[in-house]
Amino acid sequence: MTDLHKKIEDYIPIVGQEKVEELKLIAQKLKGKTIQSINSTAVGGGVAEILSRMVPLLNNLGVDTKWDVIKGDLEFFGVTKKIHNALHGGKGITKKDVNIFLETSRLNLERTPLYGDIIFVHDPQPIALIGKKSTLDSKWIWRCHVDVSQPNKSVWNFLKKYIEKYDATVFSAPAFSQKLKVKQFMICPSIDPLSEKNRDLTDVDVSSVLKKYGLPHNVPLVTQVSRYDRLKDPAGVIDAYKLVRKYINCHLVLAGSHASDDPEGSEVLAEIREKAKGDPQIHLLVVDPKTNDFDVNALQRGSAVVIQKSLREGFALTVTEALWKARPVVASAVGGIPLQIAHKYSGLLCHSIEGAALHIKQFLHNPAYAKKLGTNGKEHIRQNYLLTRHLREYMLLFLSLYNKEDIVYL
Repeated sequence: MTDLHKKIEDYIPIVGQEKVEELKLIAQKLKGKTIQSINSTAVGGGVAEILSRMVPLLNNLGVDTKWDVIKGDLEFFGVTKKIHNALHGGKGITKKDVNIFLETSRLNLERTPLYGDIIFVHDPQPIALIGKKSTLDSKWIWRCHVDVSQPNKSVWNFLKKYIEKYDATVFSAPAFSQKLKVKQFMICPSIDPLSEKNRDLTDVDVSSVLKKYGLPHNVPLVTQVSRYDRLKDPAGVIDAYKLVRKYINCHLVLAGSHASDDPEGSEVLAEIREKAKGDPQIHLLVVDPKTNDFDVNALQRGSAVVIQKSLREGFALTVTEALWKARPVVASAVGGIPLQIAHKYSGLLCHSIEGAALHIKQFLHNPAYAKKLGTNGKEHIRQNYLLTRHLREYMLLFLSLYNKEDIVYL
């Protein structure tokens, strides 16, 4: 059995027989329905990663589930990146941007097969597919994976015209809820504990990856795993590391990938390379999400501290991953991160470069404290943010679309 084709029974040792049996019972109620998920990229980023794990498991449960990806050129994805930044509070988009978005959306309406009983659209890139709703006997869900707590109003209003045509919407945290005419559900993302990125590794596995990247075994590693994106604040991570280095010898690892729908990645990486120039203890790694999940797993497990100094954040699955590995995590108190980290219990939350540096030093100076919080963090993830919980809530959401009650509690 390949990594992408686990059986639901494989999760019993982690979550228990009872939860797996409950998933099977819920799945039976969806027999005869086809779920069609649609997003903008097959590889890279949290959405593709979740779908790559969830779609096979839903099918294993007997729920007919498909996954399609829209098409777009660099110009289109340049516009959707601007929309992404605007939803996080950045500047708006131009009339030319709108026209590019509308034209590519028109082409996708023509060429994207729409056949699901439930059509599950992820994020803004494919949002305009809702234009076909009136011609289909389908239920439609729009799933927002980004932080829209303080969106650019003009861009949000542009998207809202599409959003309110859906039957339901899904957000990742209570703060992201918006005033809408359609039902809203809060469903947090999740990680797959049996994936290549999250499964248990041996010390030999970890050592081999550190050696591969030329990283030391005897000096603490402070690591951030994130795509190269200004909202992940890699420049701020370097500044925090430099403050720590004044007191404690350590190495900084920034490990990022490129998503096909994020054209800014190369530009940001070039900026960070310039900022890191001349410091041999800063390691900038480009990891391929198609082949390097094992490496990311080992890098996180081999780190003394994992940091996630995002300026805005949808949920931050990299935090989830690190906590699952019982790593001490320092992360910004933004987006869905405070749902995962209870300050001083399952990790440390920061609000500035100086705060991040202070908390990194706390962990490096006190390994027993770091271990305690790491242990607490792992259990918090086991209880709340594994794929089995996510599957349950999505299946209940699907069923709720056929329920006449206006409010369904998941």
